[in-house]
Amino acid sequence: MKATIFQGPGKIKVEEVPDPVIHDPTDVIVKVGYACICGSDLWPYRGLVNRPEGSRIGHEFMGVVEALGSEVKTMKLGDLVVAPFVVSDGTCPECLVGMTTACRNRQSWGLNGNDGGQGQKVRVPWADGTLVVIPQDNLDDHMLRALLPLSDVLSTGHHAAVSAGVSQGLTVAVIGDGAVGLCAVAASKRLGASKIFLLSTHPDRAAVGKQFGATNIVAARGDEAVEQIKSLTNSLGVDAALECVGTAESWDTAFGVVRAGGNIGAVGLPHQTPDIPISKIFSRNIGVKGSAAPARHYIPELLPDVLSGKLDVSAIFTITLPLDKIAQGYQAMDERKEIKVLIKP
Repeated sequence: MKATIFQGPGKIKVEEVPDPVIHDPTDVIVKVGYACICGSDLWPYRGLVNRPEGSRIGHEFMGVVEALGSEVKTMKLGDLVVAPFVVSDGTCPECLVGMTTACRNRQSWGLNGNDGGQGQKVRVPWADGTLVVIPQDNLDDHMLRALLPLSDVLSTGHHAAVSAGVSQGLTVAVIGDGAVGLCAVAASKRLGASKIFLLSTHPDRAAVGKQFGATNIVAARGDEAVEQIKSLTNSLGVDAALECVGTAESWDTAFGVVRAGGNIGAVGLPHQTPDIPISKIFSRNIGVKGSAAPARHYIPELLPDVLSGKLDVSAIFTITLPLDKIAQGYQAMDERKEIKVLIKP
């Protein structure tokens, strides 16, 4: 089979590798139907974080169960499944309280002997605790594209909104116009936000944000963006700021736009971000909460709205490429020419 291999910063290659086999009785083998490139895949691609050269890569995929371990109980051959971006056992205390990304047996796709999601087949450890079975009635290609973001970016955008306490009638600012930020807009609309500010200086991304429910586009960054949002909220600021970038500048913006007593929901992967001074929280009673999203916990909640068409973020996929051309997809996302690249192995 073919799989995507990380060969160092700026180097992505598709190679022939052995087909996966069942190792443990809790494993399944998934034949991948759709995968995609995540913004976090760009961190090692850009050389900003270390990743072993020669490792598999990719953590967002869905497909059909092709082989089952003897102890797998919740799925059968031929089932359509979506894979969250981390492996979880589903039985440890953290999993049982919904924090599957803190699973005591957590594993990562593409590392420590695991297959990556950007390949033709994937061995899935702890299949019952990791995969979610999708009902297959009347699923066309568009619906499959709408389902795939559950694996990561839609669940992550939802986690940002939930962490910030977004609910009916609140005002929200979304900082970041990548796939996660755009999904955070859709999640905020779903939760009933009355006004959603999307910070975006890219007209194509802003247009998707408007489609997903943004009521105001703030085409500015930093202090200018803070000033505009303050002006549009009677100098108060927003109830909830969703930090979807993970840089020092985006954190400063989040603290600048959130009102006293408001909340920040943080899902931007923090790289070289300075520690947050406790004074920023204490002086204005700001709540700060966030983490890698427990997608396995959220998928069953979000799934009915996706299947009904109420929650459709498929527009984040701005190009579809075959697996053999995935290196072009990495380059396009790195250069911000595409929002998110869909891969058909």
